[in-house]
Amino acid sequence: MAKTTIIALQAPPPTADLHPGPAAESWRAGHVLHNPGLYGPTQARMLGAVRMVFGIFFLINLVLHFSPAYAARFLPDMMHAALAPGQPEWLGHWVASVAAVFQFLGQGRALALMFGIETLLTLGLLTGLGFPLLGWLGLLYELFLWSTIGGLGGPYTSGATDPGTAIVYALGFAVILLTRAWQGASWWQGQARAPSRDGLRLAFLLFGALWAFDAYWKWLPGFLNHITGFFTAAQAGQPGWIVAWIGLFVALMHLIGPYTFAVLAATMETVIAASLLFSHHLPVKWLRLALLFCLGYSLVLWSTAEGFGGPYGAGFTGNKGDVLGTTNVYAIIALFLMAAVWTRRGSAARTGVVASRNASTA
Repeated sequence: MAKTTIIALQAPPPTADLHPGPAAESWRAGHVLHNPGLYGPTQARMLGAVRMVFGIFFLINLVLHFSPAYAARFLPDMMHAALAPGQPEWLGHWVASVAAVFQFLGQGRALALMFGIETLLTLGLLTGLGFPLLGWLGLLYELFLWSTIGGLGGPYTSGATDPGTAIVYALGFAVILLTRAWQGASWWQGQARAPSRDGLRLAFLLFGALWAFDAYWKWLPGFLNHITGFFTAAQAGQPGWIVAWIGLFVALMHLIGPYTFAVLAATMETVIAASLLFSHHLPVKWLRLALLFCLGYSLVLWSTAEGFGGPYGAGFTGNKGDVLGTTNVYAIIALFLMAAVWTRRGSAARTGVVASRNASTA
């Protein structure tokens, strides 16, 4: 009788990729984008402080808008933004409808209503009162400005670099809503509550999408081949010290080559966008570094390519909508997100140790 041989096949042990160990997952336990329970009173106070800085910017914009020259130029500037070559035809129809409403109400009354809204938003940002309702009002109001006097940030032709100013302010209000930044450093007396994990992630995704849009335009020939013109144009009408400051960067640009400088700028914006879009995959320390770099880069852009938002004159600034600037609000949003992910290193480490122990005993 023939013998039957039975061969037992033993499955290989599970790999680390299939079953990540405690060490691979411990950093997530100390990450507010994975564990919203880490959110505490200090973060609320920090978010509130950043909101107040945003309110100071809004206050400066409000003072600029109270100039009679701003009121006189509002409708002409709005029509010019909508009818500029390269703008979509429907935008002209939309702005014409808005202008008709202004004429029906009376331009003075319509602008007074706008100034009233901006005053409410300024007070809300400085005090925390009226939120979250004022947050939604600010979001809708800035989108309205973006679609009218902001011309949707367009026209998006060769040389365009960003989606406009008011859309960034709108994102600022969206981040306040998503991070619940009205709770700290204010007269708001409600029950403090941590933002949701999904809300925080959405804030990072929206900011990352904004940077990705900017980075896309930086890789096009209109920017790569003409970067020097953006900086020299920012010197026009500026005081001597700003001209000299921008001149330092122009000299640096010529030292390393304008095209190389432009590629470096496009690369840095791409890295910032990727870091924000994939923020929940980055350990907190790397995310902090990315946000810190985003903050510094935004301030450099504001002080050079934007010339600190200038030149400033009666009823006008160097930005559409006559505001203090655009990339300075990028810096404010970066500060919001830095505050949102701030955790004490000791508490984060302890949380990670507890998670590791729980995983090892499971």
